[in-house]
Amino acid sequence: MVNIGVNIKDLKLKNPILTASGTFGYGYEYSDFFDISQLGGIIVKATTAEPREGNPYPRIAETPMGMINAVGLQNKGINYFVSDIYNKIKNIDTNIIANVSGSTVEACVEVARRMNELDKIAAIELNISCPNVKEGGMAFGTSVREAYRITASVRNACNKTLLVKLSPNVTDIAEIAMAVESAGADAISLVNTFLAMAIDVEKRKPVLSTVTGGLSGPAIKPIALRMVWQVYKAVRIPIVGLGGIMSVTDVVEFLLAGATAVQIGTANFINPKISFQLIQELQEFMDAHGVKDVHELIGGLR
Repeated sequence: MVNIGVNIKDLKLKNPILTASGTFGYGYEYSDFFDISQLGGIIVKATTAEPREGNPYPRIAETPMGMINAVGLQNKGINYFVSDIYNKIKNIDTNIIANVSGSTVEACVEVARRMNELDKIAAIELNISCPNVKEGGMAFGTSVREAYRITASVRNACNKTLLVKLSPNVTDIAEIAMAVESAGADAISLVNTFLAMAIDVEKRKPVLSTVTGGLSGPAIKPIALRMVWQVYKAVRIPIVGLGGIMSVTDVVEFLLAGATAVQIGTANFINPKISFQLIQELQEFMDAHGVKDVHELIGGLR
């Protein structure tokens, strides 16, 4: 037997496989496909202070190596989450991590405070990086000062393990990472989607209603991997890597680059069972390579 358990501060993960916010619903929707309690954790879709309808359609565009989305954080708000969603997910036997977002610092603090009161929410992932929200999201994630400010404010509002999800649409990702670390983040989720666009050549119009959206999938993996490696050298807190992970080889690459855990995103749309399969395949990889403990892989790039 190999050890695949990891810790992110006080958060104990059965294994380093998490599902990325916005790609796995609230988790229970996938329970028909596999035993979701086997996952290291489920990061539920983003919750904001007020209900959001999201952006107008069309808001998804396929690309040869991924997809561009401009969904716009559609959700029914924190009140609905507390009154309805929480009861559906609180007994899932794994770490339920709430993704918190908003267009102002005050809105994010309010959602984080409410999530902090829910016993079965194991941790909070503060999203300061979504490129689909026209107000707030980009500014928080691309400014050192604003990244520090919103992280510190949310840190003061909650005592749960706090992950901060960073935008890759910056000049120096390590600088942003160090800012949120100094503001009290317990871990960093890296990376969110890249700003991108698609054009319909017949109509000579953008495919998406918002013109631009966030690119995810295999196309971004090499860049995400590089950013994880850069940030690993710059901070002392754990990194949760994501961006185009489709196979166990991808998982191991992120671990070697310095990630303590990973998130599976776009791959869930292609294969609903992929996250569960990767847990098994990681153990098989470790067995085949004589690795007894997953920590031998984390930051193990030679």
